[in-house]
Amino acid sequence: MPKDNQARPPVGSIREDGRYPIDLTGPGSHTLVRQIGAGSLSIGPSDLGKKADLHVEPDAPIDWTVFDAFSTPAGSPWPRFLHYTGSDTGFFNWAQKRPIEEMTWTPILSEDTIVDASLSDLHSLHIKLHLSNGRLSLKLPKRCFLLGVYGDLTHFSATGDLPSSLLLAPRTSRRKNVPPFLMPDLGELHQVTSLTLQNAPLGQPVSLECLNRFPNLSSLSLWGNFCGLDLLAHHTRLTNLELRFMPDLADLPSLDVWPLLDSCIAYNVEEFTGKRLKQQMKARAKARPWTGHASVSQLRKPEWWSTEFGRPFSSWPKRLAKLANEAYDAAQANLAQARSLADAQAVITAFTVRFNTLKGIETTEREDLAEAVWQLSQSDHLIGQRITEEMAVRWFNAARDY
Repeated sequence: MPKDNQARPPVGSIREDGRYPIDLTGPGSHTLVRQIGAGSLSIGPSDLGKKADLHVEPDAPIDWTVFDAFSTPAGSPWPRFLHYTGSDTGFFNWAQKRPIEEMTWTPILSEDTIVDASLSDLHSLHIKLHLSNGRLSLKLPKRCFLLGVYGDLTHFSATGDLPSSLLLAPRTSRRKNVPPFLMPDLGELHQVTSLTLQNAPLGQPVSLECLNRFPNLSSLSLWGNFCGLDLLAHHTRLTNLELRFMPDLADLPSLDVWPLLDSCIAYNVEEFTGKRLKQQMKARAKARPWTGHASVSQLRKPEWWSTEFGRPFSSWPKRLAKLANEAYDAAQANLAQARSLADAQAVITAFTVRFNTLKGIETTEREDLAEAVWQLSQSDHLIGQRITEEMAVRWFNAARDY
């Protein structure tokens, strides 16, 4: 941190786009390139490549106050949205004086860490527990805010004031045939009144048995694949229910079990139950008009889920996703003609090698391609024996350079 803070521009004085030297980790350590219309800023290790605007080693201390000099053209704090990957927790102290509109933190913790954020002014805090070995214990802010926790939820605990809304996105398996995911105990967070649960639309379902621990729910939003939807009938005080990207609603209770429901949204859900839900909404509107939003839209047939979400490229940039899907289509067609394990190996090797020369294939994309290879190995062929996951992984690893 520089000793002469008086040399810095006044708070909020920099509103224009351009290149600015900043003392982020030491005097003149970084150059901030502020671009037209960009409201967000990403900070993280160099292995993030272009996904980070400013490269900082995971354990490097950061002087967050360097951003005090920046503001939007309208005069509000800039950046509005911060993404940080690393172990420095100083932004919580910084947020005691400078509000943060949205903070997305991917902690890299080598040991258990306790953080007191009770005085921090955070409108929205998202914690992604994908890279941390240590547990994070957080004392929550004393204000209304959204808290999102993603990944290995067993590495997180919280005390203090409850968030106004809680979002949980556990790390689940991509395999459908594994037992349902059981949510871990989250202590005081079970007392929230507004909850969003997110999961991938296909793969391991999340068991809604966990909702028995949330006795105060008035608002519930479900995204993705879940089992135990009949348990929703226990939450008779719901006033808002949202169902999105759900391939299976077979066990969904009738709307009659929620007499206080004012708002109900079903979007991109399976067709059969979706039609029944739409009829129930119309009937309910005649008996008691909806005061909030009520709609059922984008009803999907079974094959839509396999083509739109069955492949692991949905989060890729459009250009890369197009190339990946074309390569997948070709590999699947060639595998359908395979009559020996050697034929299958040649097909999977060709698919794998296709990505050796492409830029942007990093850790996440490599994992997605490994998943695609497993899916391909399970597709139809004429070999007469199954292709094991071990075989497919071995062929994939032997052919890839990424």
